[in-house]
Amino acid sequence: MAFLLGIIISFCVYVSIGIFLFRKVKSSEEYYVSGRSGNTLMITGTLVASFLSTVSFMGEAGFSYEGYPILLLILVIFNASGYIFGVFLFGRYLRRSKSLTVPEFFGNRFHSKKVRLAAAITTILGIAAYLVAVTQGAAVLLAEVSSVSYPMALVIMWVVYSSFTILSGAKGVMVNDTVMFFLFSIATYISFPYIIKSAGGFPDAVTKAANLAERPDLLSWHGITGPAATMGTPWEALAWAVIMGLVWGIVIAVSPWQSSRYLMARNEHVAIRAGVWATISILTVYLFLHISISTITTIKADIAPTEKVFIWAAMNIVPTWLGVIIVSGIMAAALSSCSSFLQIIGSSITRDIMEQSRKKEYTDHHLLRASRISMVVISLIILLIGLFQPPAVMWIGYFAATLFAASWGPIAISSVFSKKVTKEGAFWSIVFGFVGVILGESLGMFGISLPVYLNPVIIGLILSIGALIIGSKYGTITIEEREFHANILQTPIEIDEQKEMNITRRYPAYLMISGVMIIMVTLVFYYWPINMN
Repeated sequence: MAFLLGIIISFCVYVSIGIFLFRKVKSSEEYYVSGRSGNTLMITGTLVASFLSTVSFMGEAGFSYEGYPILLLILVIFNASGYIFGVFLFGRYLRRSKSLTVPEFFGNRFHSKKVRLAAAITTILGIAAYLVAVTQGAAVLLAEVSSVSYPMALVIMWVVYSSFTILSGAKGVMVNDTVMFFLFSIATYISFPYIIKSAGGFPDAVTKAANLAERPDLLSWHGITGPAATMGTPWEALAWAVIMGLVWGIVIAVSPWQSSRYLMARNEHVAIRAGVWATISILTVYLFLHISISTITTIKADIAPTEKVFIWAAMNIVPTWLGVIIVSGIMAAALSSCSSFLQIIGSSITRDIMEQSRKKEYTDHHLLRASRISMVVISLIILLIGLFQPPAVMWIGYFAATLFAASWGPIAISSVFSKKVTKEGAFWSIVFGFVGVILGESLGMFGISLPVYLNPVIIGLILSIGALIIGSKYGTITIEEREFHANILQTPIEIDEQKEMNITRRYPAYLMISGVMIIMVTLVFYYWPINMN
């Protein structure tokens, strides 16, 4: 009952914030990018909250419990760096464009409605798939801690995240994301010592996990491998972690639900600082989460489905008050991603498709109304898909994310740093990257198994880059394209530029200090216990 009460209270808080901010949304800029008013804390919160979801706290937690915690930590080394590379190579230039959506940026950069439409369609399809996975994970969680059925839990989740997102748009999403960011971060950090203590205390808990008969090689660098395991050989497992880490790094750098957060930043310095804090946050959350998850195997090795492992720990290992925080934190991670995804889909449908198809532009009033209506429709479609599609939280999420790594990665970077890319190259790069991943994934339906180095996202990236190079040999670059490109390369000067720059210059030091601290924590809680004997 305590768990359900905690979730209900958190639901009421989020919906109340949405209702309160609804009255403050007066323009499309406030609805789409929160009036570009986000400070460092809020942009950090919405970056991390829109990234971490049930895919992280349920799907990946289950994968870790099955025998692959270190692989996921190797993966996160690469993907967390996407925040640093993303903000410097794409995010800050995106913000300079003053666009309201990422497809709008691509359309303006190449002076092409066709490119904008391709980016918008891939946004809607890719994020919709991810939204299904996250919504299903949240419904599984709600059904687990309450007496309601899975379908009813799915409906409740839909009502909650749809209501505050449709009402307040990006402004409500950003504020709620910040609240949720604190909640699931606290849940992860505080649960760590309690789980370790329940598993036998430090360092015995880690030592037992490393030598557990039910999970041989659980804490090895490659995890459980072999013919009957999820992974093949140790080196194939490592290759998978590196490839997926790089892929997720590209996703963090350019995907619409991550890069669009920089559009909400008050200035470019805020965007850069938030990218640094987001990197530190993701690394520490993953480190504490997966070390603690790995030790749960010594307490109970047969949790099924494995996606419920962190929920099981909340309800059976830690004190009730902390369990309530954990369950509410996982739910917050789910809701934050759901709201971000729905807001981006609705914005793209209205501004990048509907508005572009009309000869006459929408007024702000009509644009806000059309955005809300489109969100209602798309959220209903997601609800129906979730009811009929069996949950597969981690793998649907991974598939959806790889679509953007392949279709958007090459064009996002080249749109900033190349003067030779044409609209033809940009369009076909998006199309071939997107289709390439889908075709690669479809081969499994015909019994064709690809080696790890030919992961579908690799196929998509090769096709995307090839299409970009070949396509850019055709067409001409217009004056509008050159002017837009030149404008985003100009560094904006803030009113208090020197003061802002002095603060930003401290951030490399923060990143290095945190890196040293993370290495020390890893040595103490992982390397030393395993090698002490």
